[in-house]
Amino acid sequence: MTLMIDLNADLGEDDSPEGIARDIAIMDIVSSCNIACGGHAGSPATMGIMLVAAKSKRIAPGAHPSYPDRSNFGRQSMDIPLEELEACLTSQVLEITTIAEQVGVPLTHLKPHGALYNDAQDDPDLATLLVEMAARNDLALVGMLGSLIEKMAEEREISFIAEAFIDRRYTANGRLVPRSEVGAVIADEDERIRQGLSLAQGTALTVQDGSDLMVEADSLCLHSDSNGALETAKKMRLALENAGIMIGSGK
Repeated sequence: MTLMIDLNADLGEDDSPEGIARDIAIMDIVSSCNIACGGHAGSPATMGIMLVAAKSKRIAPGAHPSYPDRSNFGRQSMDIPLEELEACLTSQVLEITTIAEQVGVPLTHLKPHGALYNDAQDDPDLATLLVEMAARNDLALVGMLGSLIEKMAEEREISFIAEAFIDRRYTANGRLVPRSEVGAVIADEDERIRQGLSLAQGTALTVQDGSDLMVEADSLCLHSDSNGALETAKKMRLALENAGIMIGSGK
C-alpha cells in the first residue's frame, strides 16, 4: 500500500516582500496551508495574496486564527473572557472566509495558531469553542492526536486532521516542548528531515527526555518562520518521495 501524507505550512505571517515570496515558493512544495487571518499576523492584503496563490497552485487553504496578540505573535496564552475570544476568532474566520469567496477558493480546514493551538488541546472551553466554529463553517479541524479537541471533534462528527511537527521537539506525553525551553525548536535541518520521515513512516521519535514515542499524523507541519524553512520544505518533500510516500491533502 502506498503511503500518503499531507505537508502543510503556516503562511501569510510575514508581509515583507521577501516573506511573501518565500511563502509563495513554499506553496510549490506543500499540499495545504494555514493562512494567518489577523490575530497574530496577517492582513486583508496578505490573506488575498495567499489565497490567490493557493488557488493557482491547487493546494488546500485553511484559516489560521489566533489569540488577539500581535505583539507576542500569538505565542503566549491569554486570560480573556470566552465570549470576547469567541467574537475575536469569529471575526478572523469571517474575514478570511469572505476574502476566499471573493477569490473563488473554498477554505478546507481550521487550524488555531500558537498558544491557542496548544491550550485548546486540553482545555474543554477552548476545545468546544473551536469545534463549534469548525462545525459552523463546515471546516475540518487540525490538532494533535489523542487530544481533547480530537475527542470533541469526533463526538460532533467533524473531520479531524491529526498534525505533527517536523521542526518541534516533543515531550514524553506527546505535547510540544514549550518554545521558552532550550531546544524546543529543531534547528538542525537533517534532524528535521529525520523527524519528518519518522512521523510519516510511523516509527518512534526520540523525545525530550530521551525516550521513544509514537506520534501518528495525517499531516506534517513546518513553520515558515523557522530558519531555512524553504530549503527544509524542499528537502522534506524529496525525502518523503524518495521513501515512496505521496504528498497530498486529501481535500
